[in-house]
Amino acid sequence: MNRKQRRIAQAQANYKPMVELGDKSYTIEEACAMAIQAHNIKQSQVAVDIFNLVLAKVPHAEAHNNRALILQAMKRYDEALAGYDKAIALKPDLVEAHNNRAITLKELKRYDEALVSFGKAIALKPDLAQAHNNRANALLELKRYDEALAGYDKALALKPDLAATYQNRGNALLELKRYDEALASLDRGIALKPDLAEAYQTKGNVLRALRSYDEALGCYEKAAAADPNLPYILGDVLYTKSYLCNWQGLDAVFNRLIAGVDAGKTVSKPFPLVTTPVSALQQRKCAEICIRDKYPAAPSPLWKGERYTHDKIRIGYFSADFHNHATSYLMAKLFELHDRSRFEVIGFSFGTSPPDDMRARLEKAFDRFIDVSAESDGQIATLARNMEIDIAVDLKGFTKDLRTGIFALRPAPVQVNYLGYPGTMGASYIDYIIADHVVVPEEHKQYYTEKVAYLPGSYQVNDSSRKISDKIFTRREFGLPEEGFVFCCFNDNYKITPAAFDIWMRLLHKVPGSVLWLFASNPTALKNLYAEARLRGIGEERIVFASRMELLDHLARHRLADLFLDTFPCNAHTTASDALWAGLPMVTYLDQAFAGRVAAGLLNAVVLPELVARSHAEYESLALELATHPEKLSAIKAKLVQNRETTPLFNTELFAKNIEAAYIKMWEKARAGAAPDHIYVDVAS
Repeated sequence: MNRKQRRIAQAQANYKPMVELGDKSYTIEEACAMAIQAHNIKQSQVAVDIFNLVLAKVPHAEAHNNRALILQAMKRYDEALAGYDKAIALKPDLVEAHNNRAITLKELKRYDEALVSFGKAIALKPDLAQAHNNRANALLELKRYDEALAGYDKALALKPDLAATYQNRGNALLELKRYDEALASLDRGIALKPDLAEAYQTKGNVLRALRSYDEALGCYEKAAAADPNLPYILGDVLYTKSYLCNWQGLDAVFNRLIAGVDAGKTVSKPFPLVTTPVSALQQRKCAEICIRDKYPAAPSPLWKGERYTHDKIRIGYFSADFHNHATSYLMAKLFELHDRSRFEVIGFSFGTSPPDDMRARLEKAFDRFIDVSAESDGQIATLARNMEIDIAVDLKGFTKDLRTGIFALRPAPVQVNYLGYPGTMGASYIDYIIADHVVVPEEHKQYYTEKVAYLPGSYQVNDSSRKISDKIFTRREFGLPEEGFVFCCFNDNYKITPAAFDIWMRLLHKVPGSVLWLFASNPTALKNLYAEARLRGIGEERIVFASRMELLDHLARHRLADLFLDTFPCNAHTTASDALWAGLPMVTYLDQAFAGRVAAGLLNAVVLPELVARSHAEYESLALELATHPEKLSAIKAKLVQNRETTPLFNTELFAKNIEAAYIKMWEKARAGAAPDHIYVDVAS
């Protein structure tokens, strides 16, 4: 190499590309540092723009990785993924890019692909504790809990001070129902990081599973104090306070929660709102927020418009409650009555409760009963798609043990929200909600993302073969007075609100010798309700609590009560059917949203609209009228006994024809390639 060539080579070696920012020039390293600084002061788009200038000058693996990391923080996941791919193409051994790519895939809910990328990061750097933790998080999402637990243990073996990993490990142990170990893991995380809000929230979930609701509330409140913006924590606080009938500060929590919903924030899952005085529009907004955050529609749905050619319409019912549970009490007979000349009926069970008599009945009621409790959402959805299910019915909605992720993958041409959750799912992939004209009047259709399939009578199925015990109970057996009027409410205590309780206490004042017979959900609720009664001038002897008992006997003990007082804004649902089936009249208040209109729909279907109040004052007046005029109450009871046998509410055969007519209309629209539309079913003959 001659002198000139050496000078050129030296110049090339010393050359540093410069980036123009404003009226100044900066080296690549300086520009990258400035981009990171911009992101740190929440000027993320400025940071991306600087990295774009850098990458226009020179291919730079670390710059691609850092730019993608910022895009990931901005939730621009597809762009972030492309950036990581470019970084890896330039530098295949860049561990951070593989790990970050995997995290992005996890955010996109592409968990299997995420596992591959985490595996590559770990192969390059086996002692990278964070990669083991992140891989375990993906396994947790796939419900591979034992593998997730092993991954967390590996991460902690490498780096014992990872507080967040102890929190994640607690989640896995919670899912495995190893509650004591979960608590120990969470406490270890909290010891390492006392302000770890997520650990307090998960600890609250564990304590709630253990039915230690007082301690759970304490943990939720600590989580909210540590991080007021922690997703869904306000809903956890609100629901737990409601469950305990702890009304101190409840309004303040509710006001913060509803302000968050109105602002589009993830302050609560939808279910806690059903017991609050929110509008149907606010319930829809909360559902849409949750769906976007936790269960977005899959970018590549499993069903892609294929037309199936089955001899029968294949209906898949999906639930965790195919055992002794309210949903099954209502639906068992329907499963048995479905017209097998038109329908093939498959049960997909993802519950983990031990087998019982209802489970045995349901296994016979379905044409096929498939236990998918150990499968991931993706595996269940793929199974349903491969079985060519025509209509997939979600019986859970936003209730305990939900598996909304199955439906987000769109395994079926028609997907239906029914019975489990009294409200909209807020999801584009749920096509229909089954309702009636009381729970969803025409003017309320705008509050539902689903199209409404209107059934005549009530949307709520009932089992006309339900038995009632022949036992003759006495009032004394349940602590009730031999004489005097018995108001009753067997709803779960979380549905009791101060507004309803105020009315009940005034009724006790106005009806001498009367008592209020309530269900005892938990000891703290009992204690708090006694205290609230005393504040309203009612002694404890006027409040009687009923413990849990076998369903047949529970139905029979309704005969000891005189009048059922419904809760609002969340009505009795299955509990209302129990009372009416047992011959006990109920007074309800017709509220704003679905959950507050169910009992009115049931009373209309049994042709007792005179028991539906349109205001709190009318509700109180109606209950007082019946409690103080025995002849009017007797007439209502006689009418209920007669109507129970002759009206649609408890006619399961008629209901089966009606809902099948709705299913057929849904199926015909899908077969024709038409978009879902509102469905109206006439009364079947």
